[in-house]
Amino acid sequence: MEPLQNVNYSYADDTYQLCYNNSALSYGSDGTYENSLYSTSTYYQPSYYAEPQEPSPVQSSTPTFKQELKVKKPDPLGLRTQQLSAIVTKEMYKNSFKHECYRSDPNIQVKLESRSLWLQFASIGTEMIITKCGRRMFPTFKASISGLEPHAKYILLMDIVPADDNRYKYNSSEWNVTGKAEPHTGGRFYVHPDSPATGIQWMKQSVMFHKMKLTNNAMDQNGHIILNSMHKYQPRLHVVKTDDIKSMEFSQVNTFVFEETVFIAVTAYQNELITQLKIDNNPFAKGFRDNGHSRK
Repeated sequence: MEPLQNVNYSYADDTYQLCYNNSALSYGSDGTYENSLYSTSTYYQPSYYAEPQEPSPVQSSTPTFKQELKVKKPDPLGLRTQQLSAIVTKEMYKNSFKHECYRSDPNIQVKLESRSLWLQFASIGTEMIITKCGRRMFPTFKASISGLEPHAKYILLMDIVPADDNRYKYNSSEWNVTGKAEPHTGGRFYVHPDSPATGIQWMKQSVMFHKMKLTNNAMDQNGHIILNSMHKYQPRLHVVKTDDIKSMEFSQVNTFVFEETVFIAVTAYQNELITQLKIDNNPFAKGFRDNGHSRK
């Protein structure tokens, strides 16, 4: 028998009462445990009482558990990015298969950072991993911008469009066309989280799109760029001048394309040279280099 806690004795009219309180755990609205008290009381009557006693109603001492599911609040930054993407898709997106530069302002110039690294990958056929949960690109798309109006506001965004209408397969150490491409899920953009910002803010340092993720999940709800495996793609950078994000016009869009950033989407690397090049240059692959996987 378990020992009683908080035992209090009281006597009245030749009877005595034994009361005890036990602590029960219940869930609070914030998902944490909190103490709540419930009590059971037992009354004992002396044997010399002649009058029968009415049985006291039985009360359950089983604690009631309140359980509330904690719903993760959406990330305000991620939510804003998705909202901007939806607006851009509606107001600006005209041709998902257009992969040439378009400039409404000839003064705006964009320089691709780490171009020499991109060229190394391009020389042997760049591959980018796509997963259900989303995978970041490497090399990372990074650019420096000049020629913006210092006090005008701009948003920067990227999308990725098919580079051609083919499906590929890696065989005998080369990529070969195996058929017609599958339909592309167009209209998705990654809006840079600093958008909108003034021209002087964009020009003071390089702009990175390192948080953009690629997925093969056609039902993705996280705003990732949806691609098909074994298809070739072209990333595009858009610089949109606007004071009001909700009233963007196509005439205010500047689109920049760099051919050296073309890649084939894969679920696993096909070319061993690409694997080695990523290990040698990706700072997050330090563990592979330390384990002796780097090129001798």
